[in-house]
Amino acid sequence: MTAAEYTYDDPELGRFHIRISARARRLTFRAKERELWVTIPAGAGLAEVKRAIDSLRPRLRTMISRTFAPPVIDRSFRIDAPCFHFSLSASTDSRFRLRREDEQVQLLCPEETDFADARLQEWLRKVATEAMRQRAKEVLPLRLEMLARAHGLTYSEVKVNSSAGRWGSCSGRGSINLSLYLVRLPLHLIDYVLLHELAHTREMNHGPRFWMLLDRLTGGRAQALRDELKQYRCSLF
Repeated sequence: MTAAEYTYDDPELGRFHIRISARARRLTFRAKERELWVTIPAGAGLAEVKRAIDSLRPRLRTMISRTFAPPVIDRSFRIDAPCFHFSLSASTDSRFRLRREDEQVQLLCPEETDFADARLQEWLRKVATEAMRQRAKEVLPLRLEMLARAHGLTYSEVKVNSSAGRWGSCSGRGSINLSLYLVRLPLHLIDYVLLHELAHTREMNHGPRFWMLLDRLTGGRAQALRDELKQYRCSLF
């Protein structure tokens, strides 16, 4: 990403890619590849972008719903991550049943299931999300504690939430929030996000000292891991 581009993660709408253009006369929003992009004039800053997002939030929400229609969840749908696996399979039962064993979660569906039904799709997304939430609550707090002890860092509490705007956050009091969608990531990127938030217990901003600390915690790979994380979306799909 060039110096004329940066990103902003909105808690509700997700990631915005912000591009500065000398030719732009106003802020322009567009959807591209399941991401939101903003072109801003030279001299405009993040505060102006945030104000525009807040004023246009209903329209942006509609843009997302029309452009980023979620994939259909049917028997071919799978989530295969190192610490979470979710799949659907046919069953002779007349009701849906959830079968779970460690990181493996399988939803058994009646043979006659109509996957084109919009209400069913909404329910299936909730089921997959809740299964992911349960796994996240099992995995993430324990791993955070292990990393904190290994590096001599402390935090006041940890919570798992459903944020689709950011992978994690840390308050000034050392309270860490982690998105349940973290369990979709490779293990080394989960660790990167956890270490990122633990680093904020020492350095609350993203200044040079923060990145020096995070670089030490990640064995000199902070920037490479940060770039790799950008390939993933903080969402169910």
